Amino acid sequence: MSTLPVVAAVDGSEDSRRALDWALDAARRRGAPLRVAHVRQYAVWTQPGGPVVLPPPPDQDPVLDDACARLAGRAEGLDLEYVGLDGAAGALLPELGAEAELLVLGSRGRGGFASLLLGSNSLATARDAECPVVVVPRPGREVEGPQPEPGPRVVVGLKVDGPDDAALDFAFTEAGLRGARVQVVAAYPWPVQTWAAPGDLIAPPVDQEVVEHETRTLAEGFLAPHRERHPGVRAEIHPAPGDAAGRLVEASKDADLVVVGRHRRRLLVPARMLGSVTQAVLLHAASPVAVVPPKPGEE
Repeated sequence: MSTLPVVAAVDGSEDSRRALDWALDAARRRGAPLRVAHVRQYAVWTQPGGPVVLPPPPDQDPVLDDACARLAGRAEGLDLEYVGLDGAAGALLPELGAEAELLVLGSRGRGGFASLLLGSNSLATARDAECPVVVVPRPGREVEGPQPEPGPRVVVGLKVDGPDDAALDFAFTEAGLRGARVQVVAAYPWPVQTWAAPGDLIAPPVDQEVVEHETRTLAEGFLAPHRERHPGVRAEIHPAPGDAAGRLVEASKDADLVVVGRHRRRLLVPARMLGSVTQAVLLHAASPVAVVPPKPGEE
């Protein structure tokens, strides 16, 4: 049983209601408290010749009332807390991750442009929070790819030349909580092309089967300690040529969750950032996406 809460960020939108449902299930699986948080961004405004419109008093929050009504009769046995905060959501939401096991929010909130696939607050929270962040997409995203084997499944990306141990650990733990298998997508670049002279390409010096075999062998080595810690979790390695983001989006079809790591800080780029693969998966995956920060000391 976890003492840190699962935090659901709500703003009254349908996206945040779906995130609240996901967070409720996650808290129940973990035996963790559920904290429902609303960052209020009301602004005082007037119309010419009209009355001043003020935000509701602190003890009145229609968004939290809506969340409470949605959870009515569904959260028995859970330690449940409602929190209202005033300020900028992009700054306050990541701060909630400092005292949370997991932070869950929808892909878009009430503001912004309707055409956006990912809201700015969701992006900022996934980039800056100290705990894993799950972004729940809108239903109906269609992805192309082979029909996966039926059954619960957690997908995780593995870069064999720079494995993310925190993302692998989260994926195995989540699969254990869900009674799911882990699908490890290990993408490798192909075709490999080198230039001999302007306009001239040299054929790949190695066979694709050799590259795939080496990718699988390296992946098996990285997975060994996680298999040992989670003996009840079945893990499958899927070496795949080409773009890692595209392969992960394909694998998101009918998946329970896709797990990706957050970009590690670089010496010359000290600010936190999301890698291009992580951003692409957040934008296009059909399933919820968990963005996992590096372990302390690795970032």
